[in-house]
Amino acid sequence: MKRISALGASALLCSSTLFATELSETLQSQDVFDLEYAADLNITNDGSEVYFIRHYMDIHSDKKLGNIWKVTQNGELTPVTTGKHQQYGMALSPDNKRLAYISSESGNPQIHMQWLETGATGQMTNLTTAPSRLTWSADGKYLAFQMFVPEKATPPVSLPGKPEGAEWAEPAIYIDDVYYRFDGGGYTKPGYTQIFLLSAQGGTPRQLTFDEFNNNGAMSWSQDGKQLYFSANRHQNFRLEPVNTDIYRYELASGEISAVTDRNGPDNQPSVSPDGRYLAYLGYDDRGTNYENTQVYVRDLSSGKTQSLTADLDRSVDSLHWDGSSRGLYIQYDDQGKTRVAYQPLKGKAKQLTDKLGGQSYGRPYTSSEFDVASDGTVTFTYSAPDRPADVGLHTGGKDIQLTHLNDDALGHKTLAKVEEFWFKSSADGRDIQGWIAYPPGFDKDKKYPMVLEIHGGPVTAYGPHFAAEIQLYAAAGYVVVYINPRGSSSYGEEFAQTIHLNYPSQDYDDLMSAVDTVIDKGFIDERELFVTGGSGGGVLSAWIVGHTDRFKAAVVAKPVINWYSFVLTSDFYPYFYKYWFAAKPWEDLEGYMQRSPISYVGNVTTPTMLLTGEADYRTPISESEQYYQALKLQGVETAMVRIPDAPHGIYKRPSNLMSKVEYILWWFEQYRDERPVKN
Repeated sequence: MKRISALGASALLCSSTLFATELSETLQSQDVFDLEYAADLNITNDGSEVYFIRHYMDIHSDKKLGNIWKVTQNGELTPVTTGKHQQYGMALSPDNKRLAYISSESGNPQIHMQWLETGATGQMTNLTTAPSRLTWSADGKYLAFQMFVPEKATPPVSLPGKPEGAEWAEPAIYIDDVYYRFDGGGYTKPGYTQIFLLSAQGGTPRQLTFDEFNNNGAMSWSQDGKQLYFSANRHQNFRLEPVNTDIYRYELASGEISAVTDRNGPDNQPSVSPDGRYLAYLGYDDRGTNYENTQVYVRDLSSGKTQSLTADLDRSVDSLHWDGSSRGLYIQYDDQGKTRVAYQPLKGKAKQLTDKLGGQSYGRPYTSSEFDVASDGTVTFTYSAPDRPADVGLHTGGKDIQLTHLNDDALGHKTLAKVEEFWFKSSADGRDIQGWIAYPPGFDKDKKYPMVLEIHGGPVTAYGPHFAAEIQLYAAAGYVVVYINPRGSSSYGEEFAQTIHLNYPSQDYDDLMSAVDTVIDKGFIDERELFVTGGSGGGVLSAWIVGHTDRFKAAVVAKPVINWYSFVLTSDFYPYFYKYWFAAKPWEDLEGYMQRSPISYVGNVTTPTMLLTGEADYRTPISESEQYYQALKLQGVETAMVRIPDAPHGIYKRPSNLMSKVEYILWWFEQYRDERPVKN
């Protein structure tokens, strides 16, 4: 393995400083602990104030914590809660006089309340498991919420003959459920998510549902408080049909549950109109493809007549909010890497309001955002910029206003990468593909730079012009960073996303290589210094690339799928993957699975390739990385494996894990660098 002599043992995990002009001027990996971002936005009825959770990274506990803050239209910030806690969600009462929120202040997540006029606070519950989805009744008298209710498990075997005081091994664990472990949650316990009712005055919560279904979707009250609408998968085969959710109505007086929708496909996010006449929700008909556009449906609750408001919108709607007059809805959707909010009337065409949403996925530049709407139509949203994580923004009077500047103190004195959009045509079929270039600080177009191709996961997700600590850190280390949305990405319409249906990896490889060639043609890339990395679906494509070309000096394959056969049979969400990503079960189409598996092309690999995965990753289990690592060893390819202890698929859940990921990737690339940037 080639090594750079200037790198001593003490510097191996500090490679991000190699090309920095000054430590204080460019972003360093430890700076991730200084980042903050806004989430859980709640705007008051008159639009004058926005409550939000101000998330921050606690360097002592290595966790993301947060407190509730308030910001006014003139940008005045006030803390609502303080302390080193985790806030899990909040909801303003309909009259805006109380704020209900879930907090770990007492050790375990509990429902708390603050009376906003007096500032008085109180813990409202003493629950044994974590509550979620706080939902106020229209009159402000009740809160509905959801909570997992465990069931007692009795093992089928009990060992006889154990003497009193004997220290035997831990008993065997018996598993018979379809879903027995989930990424980020570990091995499951028996039980189901149920709906509860809590008086706004406090007291003992009342359990409303008692069945063997997970009643865990969004909820919305009828205006008279007599019904509660919620989404769930209450079909007998719900374990093997994971996306087939419907909208249900719960009668508070009788406890009767009835289905409002009944079709093959997901129906979710029910929302009753302010006048109580309509029910809006999101959904689509399941055609068994890898992707369908989620549409906005509105049902007249009296007649049952239902219409789609967005049938002509070739984009997938993520969330919705009614206007104050019940004449239309505000909707959010991704379009060409950006997230937009538009107003969709019940009759007529939608009107776009803003495309500046994003910034909540601070590790990589994914589209991730949220919004809320006041009764007067003022929209608050997570404000996105390429050089900042999510702030609180406002759309009012036809203008976008940035209310907070949460990271100016941490990033304002840093020289960050400039992010520039570019379009190009794929060599596969001439298809237009969108991408972005992040230029290293101090970029000089007359120099030659090394390049990192960074590939998103999903695979049906989208990158965009959003802040990403990983991209910024690669650029700070002196690399030009290129990232694109190859075919199969979301935000470009149904046909674009479905190009990879039963065909992934597809011509994504051609899209990615065309992006590399396009940037090289700009004249500032050293063609001898090309590197590639990506996570999840990006790990699949990184491994696919090194199995099909040797043009890259080194690669880091993060949390990949290497063998589709083994992946489908070890991943946590396997009933979905085999059904929507393949035409048959693995043993029914061995050839098809293996043709699409990077392991089938490991014999072609000559590129030095490192594997990096969390040991608690149950989405793309670390056994996938181990397969590739061992195969590369057998092939005599230079390889290494980095295992992140206790990390799930979302490695950046803990800030130090994000640091480890970036530093190891940069260190690996540095082992194969030939020279520093030079003049043309």
